[in-house]
Amino acid sequence: MEVVIEKQYPVNAGIPAAWAVLSDMHALATCMPGAQITEDIDATHFMGSVRVKVGPAVAAFAGTIEILALDAATHTLKMLGKGADKGGSSASMELTASLLPGENGHCVLAGHAAVIVNGKFAQFGGRMMNSVSDMILAQFAEVFSQKAQALQASAPAGVAEASAAPSAAAASAGAAAPAAPAAPVVATEFNALGLVWSLIKQFFAGLFGKKS
Repeated sequence: MEVVIEKQYPVNAGIPAAWAVLSDMHALATCMPGAQITEDIDATHFMGSVRVKVGPAVAAFAGTIEILALDAATHTLKMLGKGADKGGSSASMELTASLLPGENGHCVLAGHAAVIVNGKFAQFGGRMMNSVSDMILAQFAEVFSQKAQALQASAPAGVAEASAAPSAAAASAGAAAPAAPAAPVVATEFNALGLVWSLIKQFFAGLFGKKS
């Protein structure tokens, strides 16, 4: 079964910081719930895994990632990911992600993905797969934005701009204490039970909404 996904998400940072995350496969992987890079084969090929919790049990999917294109001029990434679990289910995703100018110096993450699933996941049908994909991608985009924002805030240019125009209140109060280092921004592990419960709530919310 194939599902085609096309989404745009706002990013609370400019294109340079967002591109630094998008072009770094290790940083990008930590935006996806439960995902990690396990091995660098070469500059464009990687081994990876995704962990999914179902109650106390943990399922692991192992696979490969290939960077098909990385264009700094257009801020576009094209990649192909393939994976399978021990139960025989498999999935592949061909993704094109690009950064577009946004408002107030921010940018927009635009993505087009074709996802093919086989095995037990295919039985859920296209509607369920779209709902699952929406939830996963929403968390991915949120963590991506946080990571880009943190990177931009730590850049020397950002520090210089912040110190060049201090507020009158800050100037009269004296120099503020240095901020504590921020914790690494990483997506939380994907919980399938939490997803199912969210889908159930969405179903009933839509049902009662239609009746009203």
